[in-house]
Amino acid sequence: MGDAAGGSAGRARNLDRNTDLAVRLETAHSLWSQFLGLMGRRSLSAGDGLWLPGTNGIHMMFMRFAIDAVFVGRLEADGSRRVKSVHRRLPAWIGLVPLIMGANGVLELPVGTIDATGTQVGDRLEIIG
Repeated sequence: MGDAAGGSAGRARNLDRNTDLAVRLETAHSLWSQFLGLMGRRSLSAGDGLWLPGTNGIHMMFMRFAIDAVFVGRLEADGSRRVKSVHRRLPAWIGLVPLIMGANGVLELPVGTIDATGTQVGDRLEIIG
């Protein structure tokens, strides 16, 4: 995926299920890179993802493909973040996704990632971005 979102490569792992959500994770550090997100891309490959720290909402405007989205809470003392909400197969062009109370970051992932990793609300994730 490179560095198009303005961040370095990292990874996201579900500690409770011992599964990887993304092994090539970009971080969108700036407000502009968070707004742009995955717009303009044709797809998101398996193992890729985009981490949007510090946010509790996303939009799907101008997107060309569906995604899975995992909303997480604040960083906990052990370095993990709890899953607050999961959204499977968000369709392109639907506009805004409702804000998730208590969320403090969102992972944008390829469709099927949530099911493939068994990720559920309450799971602990390690996000290295």
